[in-house]
Amino acid sequence: MKMPITNSHKGFSLLELMVASSIGLIAILAMTILFRAGMSTMFTVTQRAETQQNLRAGIELMSKDLSLAGAGLPSGGLQLADASATKVACNQTGTCYVSGDVYPNGNFMTGILPGFGNGVQNSSVISAAPAATNDSITSIYCDYNFSLSNFTFTFPSVTQADVAVINTAVTPNSILAPGGLNVGDLVLFLVSSPGNGTGSQGTSSSQTAAVVGEITGIPSSSVINFAAGDPLNFNQSKTTANSLAYAINSLGSSLGAGNTVTACRLNAVTYFLQVPPAGGTVQTPRLMRQVNGLTAVPVADNIINLQFSYDVINSISGTINANVSSPIAAGLSPALIQKVNMWIMGQGLLTGGNHAQSMYLASSVATRNMSFCNSYSASTTACQ
Repeated sequence: MKMPITNSHKGFSLLELMVASSIGLIAILAMTILFRAGMSTMFTVTQRAETQQNLRAGIELMSKDLSLAGAGLPSGGLQLADASATKVACNQTGTCYVSGDVYPNGNFMTGILPGFGNGVQNSSVISAAPAATNDSITSIYCDYNFSLSNFTFTFPSVTQADVAVINTAVTPNSILAPGGLNVGDLVLFLVSSPGNGTGSQGTSSSQTAAVVGEITGIPSSSVINFAAGDPLNFNQSKTTANSLAYAINSLGSSLGAGNTVTACRLNAVTYFLQVPPAGGTVQTPRLMRQVNGLTAVPVADNIINLQFSYDVINSISGTINANVSSPIAAGLSPALIQKVNMWIMGQGLLTGGNHAQSMYLASSVATRNMSFCNSYSASTTACQ
């Protein structure tokens, strides 16, 4: 007789396998979706953090330069030589970074030069910018980090200054020290000559000249050249009023004898946007900073919009005109700018799809070194 064969191993039915596989696939799919959502969130946070970092770097650097605007300049500004237009935001090779690259109002230098609508080099179009307007701005002030008070300056000719150190124990004691003078730097000379003028009663009166020269060469630590034909057109002929050559010719070739010469290096700092040409390592718009006649350097990447407005004192009414985008076009003096309002927009590296990140950062800076008007004066033109 045959014995029944029993099988103690039980298997899964096809239906059970299908149900189990479906549940497993659903779980894997849910985990994948959660993982992708987490990665997307992390990427978005990283993009926003990088964009904010770029925006803050730009805002902080601009705020520092704008807060110093007008420091060391004569009250109300400085009339430059008027024989030809004096340039701003150009380097030694002749590259000018903004359009309309001359000092406004007949070559008049003030602590702030508004640049409405000319904020992109070569007038390039930034398609990602939400507004059609991109502005530039120039802040001009004396550089007290490298003080020239330890040096005396005499001028054997209108194109050369001889430099002598007053005290070798004082730093800086060389114009070529780290952070010192460079070709393309601007130097402001305030020259006071106590005996070269004639007063109303026939007595001797003082003359004071405030002139700017562009350094064209530094052969040694004791010589600075201010040759004519400089890239920014500061070193104009001795027949041109308000030029360095004219002041030397009028007050005497050796300004160190009987005259008081105060000098400082001017920082004429311009901020603008640049779109690097195709084929370069960087092709996204970036914020640039250019000083005097030197080459511009990048400050922050992926900056697509830069705008400014100004709170300006109306010299006629003595009141503030707030949020003026173009003071010169509005008939207001840039010398009376009291506050600069800044808007800067950045964009993440990835510009397509849901990962694109763009944001604004706004700030305001009081220009405490600029001219002001006394609103409590009986005169409506009590501006200094």
